[in-house]
Amino acid sequence: MTAERDGWAGTGWDWTDVGDIRRRLGEGADPEKWSGGRPLHRAATFGSPEVVAELAGRVADVDALENGVTALWEAVVSRKPENARALAAAGADPWRPSLGGWSPGRLSLAGPTPDLFPAPAGVRLTTSERAAAEEAVRLSTALGEFDHDGFGLACVAGIDAAEAVRRLEAAPVADEVIGELLEDPYEYDMDESAQIIGVTSVPGGCVVTQPWGYAPHMPGVLTRLSAGTVCYGLYANPKSGNQGGIARDGAVEGWDLHPGGGPYENDTPEEVLNAYLYQYNAVAYCCAFVGLRPTDPRAVVGTPDTWVQLPERDYWSP
Repeated sequence: MTAERDGWAGTGWDWTDVGDIRRRLGEGADPEKWSGGRPLHRAATFGSPEVVAELAGRVADVDALENGVTALWEAVVSRKPENARALAAAGADPWRPSLGGWSPGRLSLAGPTPDLFPAPAGVRLTTSERAAAEEAVRLSTALGEFDHDGFGLACVAGIDAAEAVRRLEAAPVADEVIGELLEDPYEYDMDESAQIIGVTSVPGGCVVTQPWGYAPHMPGVLTRLSAGTVCYGLYANPKSGNQGGIARDGAVEGWDLHPGGGPYENDTPEEVLNAYLYQYNAVAYCCAFVGLRPTDPRAVVGTPDTWVQLPERDYWSP
């Protein structure tokens, strides 16, 4: 059923106007259906607590599932605490198990509002889960916020910048070449700029970057960097969003991933937690995945330890 036929045409991403929602409901809009999904789930993520409360009072089951999760789960994962409280007040169950065995309530203990719901006796984070949550706050704060559209990155565990350069058999780039390139990377010779990357040592390993392209994310780069270790590559595609890949011990282990997104239905408990902790923060997610612990954003957006040029190869072949 389309939004036009179920009474929700034109709502799109805006579910904040309770007057409009009441009008639509009064005119026959279906509180159980929105263009193949559920209005309550949309409101939990994109709406106001007033709209959430209105819809929660109209549905048959406030804990009905969409894509395997409840509206309360969506509110918690989307960091909409007031919407989550409205759902709980309407009878939604914070402790109902969901993705990876996490409940919305227990997952919220790892986020910015750990007192969102009164926790039953014995419900708490494990020591390792709490440490992961604390590291997520530290790492996200250290890296800060920046626009990374069009940016390529590889996070490599356990090796420093010099070892990364050795593995890639890359050659140093002269300062004057870098100066000219950085003035306007997109006006520079594309064949040459595509091979130039920055490499920086950080606690736990190193970061390979290319502010103007996807070179660090190419399979042939990831596999060479990952010998005996693990590497997570990212290309922030301006058209299609974040694209990720994992290489481990010289082989591609995962491709077409979406760092900073999720969590997803078949994720493990650890994957669900990390997706929640680093939602919409793809760079921090990549660092955390391989255990890098940068203390500032220089390795990502600053001047790298060294600029190098990759040798001519087919890097799209692992």
